[in-house]
Amino acid sequence: MQTYIVAFTVALAAAYFITPRVKDLAIKAGALDAPDARKVHTSPIPRMGGLAIYFGFVLAVLSSMHVNHEILGLLLGGTVILAVGIIDDLKQLSAKVKLLGQIAAAIVLILFDIRIEWLTNPFGEMIYVNYLSIPLTILWVVSLTNTVNLIDGLDGLAAGVSTIASITILLVALEQNFWTVAILTAALAGSALGFLQHNFNPAKIFMGDTGSMFLGYMLAAVSVLGTVKSAATIALFVPIIALGLPIMDTAFAIIRRYMSGRPIFKPDKGHLHHRLLAMGLSQKQAVLLMYVISGCLGISAIALTEVSKVYAALILLAIILVAFFGAKKIGVLNNNDGVLKSTDSLKSH
Repeated sequence: MQTYIVAFTVALAAAYFITPRVKDLAIKAGALDAPDARKVHTSPIPRMGGLAIYFGFVLAVLSSMHVNHEILGLLLGGTVILAVGIIDDLKQLSAKVKLLGQIAAAIVLILFDIRIEWLTNPFGEMIYVNYLSIPLTILWVVSLTNTVNLIDGLDGLAAGVSTIASITILLVALEQNFWTVAILTAALAGSALGFLQHNFNPAKIFMGDTGSMFLGYMLAAVSVLGTVKSAATIALFVPIIALGLPIMDTAFAIIRRYMSGRPIFKPDKGHLHHRLLAMGLSQKQAVLLMYVISGCLGISAIALTEVSKVYAALILLAIILVAFFGAKKIGVLNNNDGVLKSTDSLKSH
């Protein structure tokens, strides 16, 4: 049996069976997500379910591959971001403190020589970033960590989108024989999918920042590891397209708030999942639709690695145009959703 299949299976089973134990632990610890004006659930739900995702991933990695210097750094960095998420789920950290924790986790990767050292140049040779390597790596890791964190707004949404993104990177890694990346993304996909069985609507447990930040961090870290191993297309733009849904949703939120004169970090109810619910879709329908969109983006990411530069440019242009006009159509760029109080959560659960 291929090693990546073993990693996926171990992670899937571990996350699935550990999640009920984590649920009990979250209830005892008081890590409960209470409903409010912006969230869509109506009763307190235990969070911190990301612990199950973490344990599933780590068990899969330890059972399927040799832990070398880079893998050790990746696991240590993941543990740091997990600790930040746990504290946030228990005590609600300020945005500044949480950002510092994310930067610290990114620095762990840099200390273990996992950093962005070049970028793909579609028109010629690779672009070496030299002294920009460290800030670029930190920006990349923090950005993807928060991107997944912010899409965790409906039951099963972040777990499902992360599973699809992980499988996308896995398939590209297999095509290009990047076995380390393939095993890691298989483990990540398995752990997210195992947790999803308990998290899909109606959710019995939320992953919390413990899970959403861990998933975003690991997707970012694994893709950076791809740049260490090769300058091929697996490096950075495949994760960008695979995570296109949360990335574009975040970008549209920034544009929407800027155009309306609001603070960029001021929460609102204009995110894609909010608009879909406002259009009359149920939670399940909205999440399944967003799965389909993520799946289409995943297929597009895979296609980009197989076609010529001209066709790749056309695919990217098509994605941007469809995203823009689609966002315009359903009102994601509109500013008529109302402003929430500064004490409101950034999440929608």
